[in-house]
Amino acid sequence: MVSAKLRGVFCPVLTPFDEQLRPDASRFIEHCESLLHQGCHGLAVFGTTGEANSLSVKERIQLLEALLKAGIPPELIAPGTGCAALTDTITLTRHAFQSGCAGALILPPYYYKPVEEEGLYRSFATVIEDISDNGLNVYLYHIPPFSGVPLEIGLIKRLVKDFPHNVVGLKDSSGVWAYTDTLLKTLPDFGVFSGSEVFLRDNLLAKGCGTITASANINAPAICSLFEHWEGSNGISKQAEITAIRRAVQKFPLIQALKTVVADNLKDDAWLTVRPPLVPLTPIARKSLLESLAKVGYTPPN
Repeated sequence: MVSAKLRGVFCPVLTPFDEQLRPDASRFIEHCESLLHQGCHGLAVFGTTGEANSLSVKERIQLLEALLKAGIPPELIAPGTGCAALTDTITLTRHAFQSGCAGALILPPYYYKPVEEEGLYRSFATVIEDISDNGLNVYLYHIPPFSGVPLEIGLIKRLVKDFPHNVVGLKDSSGVWAYTDTLLKTLPDFGVFSGSEVFLRDNLLAKGCGTITASANINAPAICSLFEHWEGSNGISKQAEITAIRRAVQKFPLIQALKTVVADNLKDDAWLTVRPPLVPLTPIARKSLLESLAKVGYTPPN
């Protein structure tokens, strides 16, 4: 197995939309540039937080091309490329790889349930074999609350064994620390990222790689500060502060809540727009969210 390549705080970037519900490339680029300026080690574009499964293959390719054209280094980008259709996953993964991206974050095919482990294995294996290059870095995306398709540790071990140069890590968005802990103990050189900064200090204590967390859209400097200074009592207090902010946000639908905070921080209500079937928070809910964040000491990034 190849040791993990990526470390740090990666942001699953929100996707802004215009009044016609089209991706807003200019706001997207500005937000990505701001996140890197705030200290994020990389950008996990086209994930759950980015409403990726409401984006077409063409839209994802166009947005990635826009980021690269704007001068954002591809080695700082790990796009989500997993789709329900195997051919779409191959297309997006190949495009990310050929663009020089740091890796591809790949969901399991998520429509058919239940599926056998063999079927999941063949899905990932087909993508890797189709691209057929040891330079492809695959990060598996374990998010059973949304996908409904868990990635069992036996499956991960098999993929790592058969594709040691390609399957190098995983984002754990299960919300179950025991899964992360077991995976790190089973595959100690595997690049495991927590899917929430709530588990960041635990992840680093267990020799994980960091976090790919939605909250970095609004709280990147504090989360990055914990990554850099997680040891000792100072790390404990930093963890408590960012956990309080995360818990205040996740009392509301997470994507809409994060867009509400970005809109408020930038004084730009265009950020409130989400693509159906999602709907924005009500004005009452937005007010409640912002008040809750103020109570736990949230301050917008500079």
